[in-house]
Amino acid sequence: MRAHATAMRIAYVTETYPPEVNGVALTVQRCVRHMRRAGHTVWLVRPAQGGETMQRDSHEWRTRGMRIPMYPDLRMGLASATALRNGLFEFGPDLVHVATQGPLGRAAVAAARRLGVAVTSDFRTNFHLYCEHYGLAFARNLVLRYLRHFHNRTAATFVPCRALQQELTQHGLRRVEVMSRGVDARLFTPERRSDELRRRWNAAPDAPVLLHVGRLASEKNVPLALRAFDAALARRPDARLVVVGDGPLRHSLQASHPHVHFVGLQRGSELATHYASADVFLFPSLSETFGNVTLEAMASGLAVVAFDAAAAGELIRDGRNGLLARAVDTDAFVQAACRAACSDLGALRLRARQTALASDWEPVLHRFEQRLAELAQPIEAFGHASLA
Repeated sequence: MRAHATAMRIAYVTETYPPEVNGVALTVQRCVRHMRRAGHTVWLVRPAQGGETMQRDSHEWRTRGMRIPMYPDLRMGLASATALRNGLFEFGPDLVHVATQGPLGRAAVAAARRLGVAVTSDFRTNFHLYCEHYGLAFARNLVLRYLRHFHNRTAATFVPCRALQQELTQHGLRRVEVMSRGVDARLFTPERRSDELRRRWNAAPDAPVLLHVGRLASEKNVPLALRAFDAALARRPDARLVVVGDGPLRHSLQASHPHVHFVGLQRGSELATHYASADVFLFPSLSETFGNVTLEAMASGLAVVAFDAAAAGELIRDGRNGLLARAVDTDAFVQAACRAACSDLGALRLRARQTALASDWEPVLHRFEQRLAELAQPIEAFGHASLA
């Protein structure tokens, strides 16, 4: 068993956390749990969510929050830098880690710097790209300027893949480090395949079942997955498409595609069973910083069809352990989906599973823990000028 870093006191600040269901929330929860199991004292700072009460103790501070206009089912935290500074002073952290760039994260960075405590950050969401999907394209450069200022005031910004590191560096972000993601290959496994679930989808034993998992929102490019399925269906009339997830587009997409199985949110073993019971995974998003679902699908032994970007661009070799389309080439994506639905991809799916097995969470989290330990020193050690 690996030795853990010297025990630290870590203030972990995030504006999304379970019971919210999204990749960032679940990844943050896994990181916090790992740090606590490793013997570190973690003070979780996050907004109270719907149905939760505000609280503050030595374990967790749930601040006030408000709904995000574009994401009414998500909340952003509200706490002043002064309140956070007082809370951090009382807690006495060795390091403050900020997972999100909203008002709560911004106040936490300011408070940590005022106290002279080392502060690190994650870049998990391409907010500047989201502007283009919500009629706010004019604000893209303004959002980028904010993100650059936010992250350049931290000792390190962690991103999940090299492509994003290069992109952010080109946009003027400094001290950007790659810290990959992992997958629970014991949960997401082909062994969970369910004939009963496939029967509920009206899928014959040898019929190709295509799957999409994710938030049903504009930036996820879900209509392309539906278009790809319609093209595959023209070639394989027995093909089925299952869509897991919820979001603002669900009702309109479901109404326009009554032949598709929209099954809503799925969690834990139920989600894993949905993955394993399908054959092909469609991931048309170009807005992801990583895309945890890519690894989950590969671990489940699915043939992933995706653009050559984010996690897919780093993990998949076209035709060997998945199928890739050049970024923004929607016709190539549709063609790849048709090829996947009409081919025997047994060997490819086996290699997809093998690739995922090399991405276990434990070594990923251990590297993250060790890096935080290296950075947990007074902010003066990095020089105020270098963190401006």
